[in-house]
Amino acid sequence: MLQVSPLQASPQSLAQTSRYYQRWLGADPARAGRVDTLAALSLASLDFGAALKSEAALGPNGSVLPTVRAMRRLRNLLICTIIRRDLDGQADLDEVVTAMSRFADFAVQTHLAELMAEMTALHGEPVGADSGRPQQMMVLAMGKHGGGELNVSSDIDLIFVYPEDGDTNAGPGRKSLSNHEFFVRLGRKLIAALSEVTEDGFTFRVDMALRPNGKSGPLVASLNMVEDYLIVQGREWERYAWVKARAVTGDPADIAALDAIVRPFVFRRYLDFGVIDAIRTMHAQIRAEVNRQERLHPERNQNVKLGRGGIREIEFLAQVFQLIRGGRDPALRERSTRKTLRLLAERELLAGDTVEQLLEAYSFLRNLEHRLQYLEDAQTHTMPVAPEDKHTVARMMGMADEAELLARLDAWRVFVAAQFDAIFADKAAGAEPVDPDALLTDPDNRDTIADRLASLGFDDPQAAANRLVATWQAPRLQTLPEASRQRLVALVNTALTQIPVVVADAGLGSHAALLGRLLDFFEAIARRSAYLSLLTEYPHTLERVLRMINASGWAATFLTQHPILLDELLDDRGNAAEDLPALAASLAAQLDAAAGDTERQLDILREAHHAQMFRLLALDLAGELSVERLADHLSALADLIVCEVVRRAWRTIASRHREVPRFAVAAYGKLGGKELGYVSDLDVIFLFDDDDDMAASNYAKLAQRFITWMTTHTPAGILFDIDTALRPDGASGMLVSSVTAFERYQQTSAWIWEHQALTRARFCAGDAAIGARFEAIREQVLRQDRSNREAELRGEVVKMRQRMRDAHPPRDERFDLKHDEGGMIDIEFIVQYLVLRHACAYPQLTANAGNIALLKVCAQLGLIDAGLADGAAAAYRAMRKLQHQVRLQGQENARVERSLVAKHADVVVRLWRDCFHL
Repeated sequence: MLQVSPLQASPQSLAQTSRYYQRWLGADPARAGRVDTLAALSLASLDFGAALKSEAALGPNGSVLPTVRAMRRLRNLLICTIIRRDLDGQADLDEVVTAMSRFADFAVQTHLAELMAEMTALHGEPVGADSGRPQQMMVLAMGKHGGGELNVSSDIDLIFVYPEDGDTNAGPGRKSLSNHEFFVRLGRKLIAALSEVTEDGFTFRVDMALRPNGKSGPLVASLNMVEDYLIVQGREWERYAWVKARAVTGDPADIAALDAIVRPFVFRRYLDFGVIDAIRTMHAQIRAEVNRQERLHPERNQNVKLGRGGIREIEFLAQVFQLIRGGRDPALRERSTRKTLRLLAERELLAGDTVEQLLEAYSFLRNLEHRLQYLEDAQTHTMPVAPEDKHTVARMMGMADEAELLARLDAWRVFVAAQFDAIFADKAAGAEPVDPDALLTDPDNRDTIADRLASLGFDDPQAAANRLVATWQAPRLQTLPEASRQRLVALVNTALTQIPVVVADAGLGSHAALLGRLLDFFEAIARRSAYLSLLTEYPHTLERVLRMINASGWAATFLTQHPILLDELLDDRGNAAEDLPALAASLAAQLDAAAGDTERQLDILREAHHAQMFRLLALDLAGELSVERLADHLSALADLIVCEVVRRAWRTIASRHREVPRFAVAAYGKLGGKELGYVSDLDVIFLFDDDDDMAASNYAKLAQRFITWMTTHTPAGILFDIDTALRPDGASGMLVSSVTAFERYQQTSAWIWEHQALTRARFCAGDAAIGARFEAIREQVLRQDRSNREAELRGEVVKMRQRMRDAHPPRDERFDLKHDEGGMIDIEFIVQYLVLRHACAYPQLTANAGNIALLKVCAQLGLIDAGLADGAAAAYRAMRKLQHQVRLQGQENARVERSLVAKHADVVVRLWRDCFHL
């Protein structure tokens, strides 16, 4: 029995304004005391088992009531206590909806357990034909019940699922049933136990309309039936419904199997912007029905659930982001509307202040909905007709009169409707209808198309018209579904008006080049309707695409290869240049969530890397990053990826002999010197320091797996090409080296060019102690006294440079920024020579500070002419910038007109001759 000090209602309690409350208490004088007792408790954590026993014990003449009667009595007591606590200000919205949701779970679980025992006694236990396992029915709570936000007078939406077909193991004298028939009978009994109206009322009305095939479908479905239905017949609105599906009963393994079926139906692996239009259509159908009802009953024109700016629009706002992004962000698979809204603020998908107001609006509308239901314990969502009832509801809401209530209600509905329209308003509404055959796709219409393009300001309208027609005649676009075709035509028409403006604003590019890049992009995404939907629903994104691909041919190619990056152009989410710690935390969390799924982890790494690189590209094209700062950010990003790949790849090695590997990655070349570009490969070597017998073989596996993780082509692309040629003994050497072997090799066997490479090397990721040893070895090697071998050193460096030049002979009259005489490699070799020659006397030269800084240090030390040093530093900076600009336009080999760099190259040649006595 519940033993709690009663909390008596004051004579002025607003609970007395509920006619249902008055009737129920008035029917039995003892009920007021029971409400007083229960009202002293927080109902969100009420022990329903104990409360049910208390009710069952109140049968006539000391008898125990059957469960169906006791449950109904408990329901009535709970509703009245909720009314009392809510209207007296003791319970908030969360307590009310949590109590109702928990009670619904309890009622389903209790009745099902009792009925299952009865059915099993009659027919035996259902057993799976394939698994041989006993079968349990999964009852799925849908809607607000599934989301833990059930109304006080709501019905409950349920779906019944059983694991597999088979038969019951009926013993002698009992009738065996198929599993399907068994669970159909069980389901009917459960519905009756919950919803049949008796002398005590009912527990919950039950709605089974959300089951596969709705009211025309079988009452229960096996897992196979559910899977077949969702794959073949599942509709968009059902994805919305299944977001909130929550198993209230069932075996955990069966629930997990059902989740594996439902998840890919509800949450797509891609960003599904097509769902916006689907929800827009569903909302329009709901509004049409509400409008029809309001026309028939004009006195009932205030529907707080389904009306304009009502509860359903807030739910749609939350769920559209879940359906778009839940496949890629598991946290967004939350069932609660309120929790989902808060997640949207955390992920900057909605503004924080907007979310706070939506939450406030949601609480106001849900509280109002409950007060409408408190009047008569009726499942209603509309304002009452009678003036006295309107006044009562206003008082329940803590307001003076109906006018104040309606003013507040209207204000919140206007706000919610505005937020809904910001997402769901049809962006194509009001636009002139497009006839694709009349404008773009008819080869005989080229002159008309050219005239149109000329009127828009295209510099070569005939060539642009030819390209347009050719694109629309491409086989891939000829077979597009009509909806996608119409959407694509509309996008092209919009883009045609923007292209001349974008080119004029940028002061670079050409109309033809930009149109060509855009049409290449459209051809790549044409069969991906979600991307067409994104560009349609967010028109500003199309303009951002145009500006980006006009500025950079490489950006156009990158976006065409990875159209998922369109998401990055929706808004300005944070500063990519400052967000690396946040990215590291987010990446680690996503990889943790996908533990055990290597394929998904590979895609997560690629998607995160591409997205961050794309954000940096946007800053780069906006002129907000120097080449040096960009290289710093790209190198730091690569370090992060290398670190995560080492950690995650190690966990996939079954024979690993320790949890944390004593393994490190050292970076050379562009990554080592922190001069990484957008498409640089990674020069790395692998080191370990571990005496375990399994160490060498396991770390060799780790190195090989590291390379595989980096270079494998997945649907999300690749991470980096990996070059390990700088390891001891090069291609003929072991893939991994012990630190001791590496040190011995560097001291006794390494070539001069390998010591040159060491000037730009650094510890990158892995075991910090190994990293420290690597840095110490590097320092020791670079500071060797080479004064008595100066001529040999000069000769070896010059010979190596000549070999590289011979391997990259001039291809035309233009200047190769990297390989030609006076180019960037000459500057790098000069610096490497100076470090190897003089670091013995000047240890500051071993700092991995970059070529420009080291040239300055050498000049300050008097090792080279200060004027030539400044000139070479300026040349290196200018050539890197030019190289970057050329590669942004998609050219692999950085060649420019000689006149652009002639003076810089002359200075570099003079410094080269001074250093090498030529």
